[in-house]
Parts: sequence; structure tokens; C-alpha cells
Amino acid sequence: MDPAAPSLLLIEDDDATRAFLAENLSADGFGVATAGAAGEGMRAIEVRKPDLVLLDLGLPDRNGLTVLDRVRSADGLASRIDPGLPVIVLSGRVDEADRVRGFVRGADDYLPKPFSYSELLGRIRAVLRRASGRPLRGVLRVGELTVDPVTRAVRLAGERVDLSAKEFALLHALAGDPTRVYLKNDLLRDVWGYASIGATRTVDAHACRLRKKLSRGGRTYVTNVRGVGYRLTDPL
Repeated sequence: MDPAAPSLLLIEDDDATRAFLAENLSADGFGVATAGAAGEGMRAIEVRKPDLVLLDLGLPDRNGLTVLDRVRSADGLASRIDPGLPVIVLSGRVDEADRVRGFVRGADDYLPKPFSYSELLGRIRAVLRRASGRPLRGVLRVGELTVDPVTRAVRLAGERVDLSAKEFALLHALAGDPTRVYLKNDLLRDVWGYASIGATRTVDAHACRLRKKLSRGGRTYVTNVRGVGYRLTDPL
């Protein structure tokens, strides 16, 4: 197998389904690791660092959504889990409410069972294409501001800035393209995993707190573009 091929982790408790998907995905050029329970899956995520997770919800030790929650709330330090790790949920729960719940909890895609293998393959490739556009994990620098996604250290003019997990996730998203205006809907989807914006003021509240914490120095960070969204800084 090509060592540069995308690596997948399949967390699925049904032996037949797990074997079928692992065999076919391997034949299609992916590196595939498997787990049959949530706890085993979390350990595999930490150790193997896959490019994408296929996650069943009906696992024997706990609901698969708990795995998704742990990934999205990861601090990137002790666990070394990327909170932006792409996750496709595979579930026998086909109700719209279940699908929405999966997206709200941060799923990148949701495929109800039974599904065709070709459809799954197409969705995997689509999610990986989107994920390839995410900012690289190296240190991001914007003026006197540095953002390190590995250590989660943020410094402004050399001084450490303490942020909550979601404040850091918002800053990291904005720092990927600091003068681009990010729509609130996009931030809610990419940072919080919300399926739709609704009436929430979550982005505004976090942006306000983040702006105050980055208020040192002469440059303005976290600019509100009224009625549209936010950018990290104005073009020089």
C-alpha cells in the first residue's frame, strides 16, 4: 500500500460489516484500521492518527456519539487528537432528528444504513477533499500574534494569551486566512458543528471575548463585518 494513501479508522461492532468494509476500502487504496467498540476506537484515534473516521453509533460499550464528542472537544495536548478530524457517521438510525443530532454534534457526514458501498466511497472522498483544504497544523503568524495548533499556545507580542477550547478553535479558524471574512454559518458549522445557524449568538459571544483578550497592542484582531461574519484582521 502507498504510505501516502489516506488512512481510515472504521469503528463498527458488526463483524461482517467491519470485514466487508475493511477489505473493500483496502482494495480501493486506503489504509484501514478497525475497532469494534468506542473505547478501542478512541485509543486507535490517539495512536494511529487517522485521516478520517467511519463511526457506527450502535457500539457495545457506549453510544458512538460519545466518541464524536471526545474528538470535537479534544484539547490537542494530552490526547494529541485533532478536534477537526473528519468523521462520517454510519447508523441504522434513519430519522431526520437523528441525522440532525449527528451534524449538531460535529459529524462531517451522516450515512444511514443500509447504504451502498459506492455511495460510501464517494462520500469518503468528498470529505477528504474538503479536509485537505483545512489550514496546515504548523504555527500560524499574523502580525505579532502566533497560534500553535499542536501545543495550543497563543502569544501576542511574546506574551501568552489564555483561551478556552472554543475560543482557540475560533481563532485557529480565522487565522487560516486572516483577512478573509468568514460567514457566521460557516463558523458555526466548522467550529461548533452546527447544521444551521438558527437564532444562536454563540459566534458573536465567543468573538467578543476573543477580541477583548487580543486587545493589547496597536493592531485590531477579530473584526466584525456587520451582517456578514468575522475576519481576524484588516488588510494592511
